[in-house]
Amino acid sequence: MATKNHNSLFFNEERKLALRWTILWHTGDARKKQKTKNTFKNSFMKKLIIAALLLTIATTYSFAGSTTNNNSGEVKTSFRQDFKNAQLMSTEANNNFTKITFKMNDQVLCAFYSTTGELLAVTRNILSSQLPINLMMSLKKHYGEHWITDLFELNGNDQTAYYVSLENADSKMTLRSNGDKWELYASAKK
Repeated sequence: MATKNHNSLFFNEERKLALRWTILWHTGDARKKQKTKNTFKNSFMKKLIIAALLLTIATTYSFAGSTTNNNSGEVKTSFRQDFKNAQLMSTEANNNFTKITFKMNDQVLCAFYSTTGELLAVTRNILSSQLPINLMMSLKKHYGEHWITDLFELNGNDQTAYYVSLENADSKMTLRSNGDKWELYASAKK
């Protein structure tokens, strides 16, 4: 069963993460920003995608069990049952979920588990040519002047969604698929 306390803890963590990145984005030495522009740009988009993923997980899935600690034994047991032939690469435990990065069938994937070992979602990076035709055509038609910096597929709760980070000379944005259309998920000026 989902608990209100558990969800509010997760949303508080999301807010803290969003505030931290907003502060980092809007502060700092101009020379340092110029020097590390490309590194920061890539880092910012990765963090934006992670924040988008976490927000999606928070709003789509309910959490069960204790909110005080992670039970990594249950998570790893569930992972081994769900992905028998996978090669474990890394594990990142948070208060409300655990992210497991692994390799299976020559592809790197990430699985997100609740603290009780329930599989919440699986993500994988994809090429634009792997998008459904309607999404690929819409992306080219409406965002042809942008370049893709990140694109991944999220599978969870028997649904699939796609997230794409786009950039041009003036702005950065993240779009989320909604059926066969794109909707703006996040945006920032450069």
